Amino acid sequence: MVNWDNFISQCFNGLVLGALLALISSGLTIIYGTLGVLNLAHGAMFMLGGYAGWVAYSYTGSFVAAVIAGSLFVMLVGVLMERLIIRHFYARPNEDQLLVTFGLGIVFVETVRFFFGSLSKTVPAPIVGITSLGFMVYPTYRLALLGIVTVALLGLYFILYRTRIGMIVRAGIEDSVMVESLGIDVYKVFMLVFGIGAMAAGFAGIVNAPVVSIGPDIGESILVQTFVVVVIGGVGSFPGAVLGGLVAGEIISITSMFNPGYAYVMLFVAMTLVLVIRPYGLLGAAGRE
Repeated sequence: MVNWDNFISQCFNGLVLGALLALISSGLTIIYGTLGVLNLAHGAMFMLGGYAGWVAYSYTGSFVAAVIAGSLFVMLVGVLMERLIIRHFYARPNEDQLLVTFGLGIVFVETVRFFFGSLSKTVPAPIVGITSLGFMVYPTYRLALLGIVTVALLGLYFILYRTRIGMIVRAGIEDSVMVESLGIDVYKVFMLVFGIGAMAAGFAGIVNAPVVSIGPDIGESILVQTFVVVVIGGVGSFPGAVLGGLVAGEIISITSMFNPGYAYVMLFVAMTLVLVIRPYGLLGAAGRE
């Protein structure tokens, strides 16, 4: 039933979803903007974060330990993935990069399915109940999730725009050859960037686990939404990823209020309109490949 209360509630749902998509997309756009690698395993890394956190929670009973374990585990997977495999594909055609990351994503999914089965896993929310906002009541953990993701995005922003490594990363996005000519080991930077991007996906996977059950295939839909967010916001643009995530979250949530079957249709319509009006995205740089 469509009414004002439902609309406000869906707007809040869209804000939470948008913040989550912004966090995942920021990791993907950093990797693609710096390394030029379109990581089709990014959705699987989101899933890995959820499962790693679930395992940690099962042994410790601590949600904080689950978040730390999920984030660090996926960061380690990202670092190993870059060092052992992706590094050999920087000079290869884009098609090869797509195929190898797509294949790695399948390997991750099927490995998880082999060890944990196909049944969904759940992580209890560390905060239960509802909170009154005056004009509506809303699940407390969803509000906390919005705050958690916001803090994570601010932390990522600080790293990218207020530290030396962030300066190198942003320079690498614009011109990696120039960075290398300054005597900086770009391959170490690439490894770190890939690890940070993977960690963002893993962190999002575990903090979202109390909201949506974890399953081996949970990363598939997230991957599609993430790519749409990157296109809308602009490739290689961190602010663009944040803006694109918020736009996508609201589109999906508000459209679902009227007809859930058209949620993704409207998302792709929005992406198409952005590509027609601004082919390089809302906050992307013109001329960036």
